Amino acid sequence: MAKYSDVLVVGSGISGLSLALKVAGFATVTLVTKKKKADTATNLAQGGVAAVLSVEDSVDAHIEDTLRSGDGLCNEEVVRIVATEGPDRVRELVDFGVRFQKGAGGVGFDLGMEGGHSVRRVAHASDLTGKEIERALLERVAGTANIEVLENHLAVDLLLASKAVGEVPAGGDRCLGAYVLDRTTGMVESRMAGVTILCTGGCGKVYLYTTNPDIATGDGVAMAYRAGARVANLEFVQFHPTCFFNREAKNFLISEAVRGEGGVLINSRGEPFMKKYDHRGDLATRDAVARGIDAEMKASGADCVYLDISHKPAEFLMTRFPNIYAVCRQYGVDLTRRPIPVVPAAHYMCGGVLVDSWGKSSLNNLFAFGETACTGLHGANRLASNSLLEAVVFAHRGSLWLQENIQSIREQKPIQVQDWQTGGAAVLDESVLIKHNWDQVRQLMWNYVGIVRRKKRLGLMQVRLDSVCREIREHFHEYLLTADLVELRNLAVVAELIVRSACQRKESRGLHYIVDYPDKNDQDFKKDTVLEQ
Repeated sequence: MAKYSDVLVVGSGISGLSLALKVAGFATVTLVTKKKKADTATNLAQGGVAAVLSVEDSVDAHIEDTLRSGDGLCNEEVVRIVATEGPDRVRELVDFGVRFQKGAGGVGFDLGMEGGHSVRRVAHASDLTGKEIERALLERVAGTANIEVLENHLAVDLLLASKAVGEVPAGGDRCLGAYVLDRTTGMVESRMAGVTILCTGGCGKVYLYTTNPDIATGDGVAMAYRAGARVANLEFVQFHPTCFFNREAKNFLISEAVRGEGGVLINSRGEPFMKKYDHRGDLATRDAVARGIDAEMKASGADCVYLDISHKPAEFLMTRFPNIYAVCRQYGVDLTRRPIPVVPAAHYMCGGVLVDSWGKSSLNNLFAFGETACTGLHGANRLASNSLLEAVVFAHRGSLWLQENIQSIREQKPIQVQDWQTGGAAVLDESVLIKHNWDQVRQLMWNYVGIVRRKKRLGLMQVRLDSVCREIREHFHEYLLTADLVELRNLAVVAELIVRSACQRKESRGLHYIVDYPDKNDQDFKKDTVLEQ
């Protein structure tokens, strides 16, 4: 028997938790998260939330910085909405219990500086901002009626009206919820809902090296695409310039705020090099800095470059970056005395499920927020610390739309869905089948679809990926579901979408740099790359 709620939220990061809290006053909410509640990209966010929070700043300045970073592809209406509504959403986080660092004398916010910003506007909680936000929101959710939280539950596929009745209903297909795998029991449940919200984060695990948590397998984008929703701009994968280079440290990010506070990128000879690649130097936007590091490493043959902030007072560094200091020290690097070895790593997906200014996708009753969505804010390259801001602004806007429309959604004609069918599927007892394909996809994506791309490599990638994905699809239908199999299937779909999108954009813009088309082509490509089934 399918279980029903007004709103099904898939994902427990900042957007999912914010949305759940806001709609729980007028709707029943089921929140599905595939591991523990705090296993999210939000929890790892170091930098902070960018918003206009001082008299030295202005909405127009924030808009201008965002548009410049987005390299011609931002939706200007959305940029204005987010920059205008952002300050209230940050103050609302304070009301929810988030403890941002305070300014001088305990007044206002201690605002950080990051690449691409013209002024200090990043509210932060030392270098553990995401963890602090996650803590506060989870505490609120725990004490809120009408929210059911299902940990260790993984959404498999969206439930569609067309699949249930055998044809597309008048008015278009609509989402009815999702099939959800209980990782503890191995059973697949039908979770029906009036509205389904995808807040599953990004897809960093599609690459061999990433700053993302293990959960970042592109689940929301893959499910939405399979269901017929439009996705957009997936060629724009942001590589964070400075991931800690250490074989034992897993995916540890060195925040851009380190450069904002005076950190300088140097090569193995101790020479600053960013001015060679961009006039803004170390505070250039992330796309420029990642390409600069990539070029420097290729020119020298070095495995990494270095980020030096040792010229700053030790007490300041240990206070401003306590977590970064502690982790680096754990692995033998005292950042107060020596430079930090760093390399670029896959970090953020600027594209995603295409949504409007309320978070609605092209599939009725399906929304997407946070990194899962393509709102038009980021364009071809996200401005630092705009992601958490986007998440709270759109979660708020989505809640307003839902409050206004929840009654009409409840009155929609009910449709009964079929339970998950296992057929003659066998138990997967050879995990090597999963691991081999998982490793193949990630290694191929890193080698062929990285920071600097070539037409020939993209073509080769399409050929290789086709056979890998065919094998993965066979596994999915032949074996009983496991979380690893579900994630592998999603990872392969997202890899295909990234490559297809990259092949279609025959220009270099923002995060998509292709040697064969080194210039920007506004006449033909100043538009979103939209894909659908």
